[in-house]
Amino acid sequence: MTEQMVVLSTAGSEEEASRLARLLVEDRLAACVAVTPGVKSVYRWGGRMEESQEWALTIKTSRALLPALMARLKSAHSYQVPEILALTVEDGNPDYLDWMKMELKQE
Repeated sequence: MTEQMVVLSTAGSEEEASRLARLLVEDRLAACVAVTPGVKSVYRWGGRMEESQEWALTIKTSRALLPALMARLKSAHSYQVPEILALTVEDGNPDYLDWMKMELKQE
């Protein structure tokens, strides 16, 4: 297992997705954020079935930065309860993993 992580989130508009992506990369809490448009989400909220168009964010970070990334994402997000799901990276291209380390904030 590596120190790198992939964090999944969503945003309600293209503008918000871009703003969040830039914020996390500028703060060096993410090495990269891939934004995928046109995600259709179906979920329950407030006891009602909901459907919405969202933009998916795939955020590349490290285990050490996860608490700061979560706090920053929650404070900057328009959702009352933003999706933040952290997945461990078991293995990967060593060159890419090294690049990620170089781009992330150092402890």
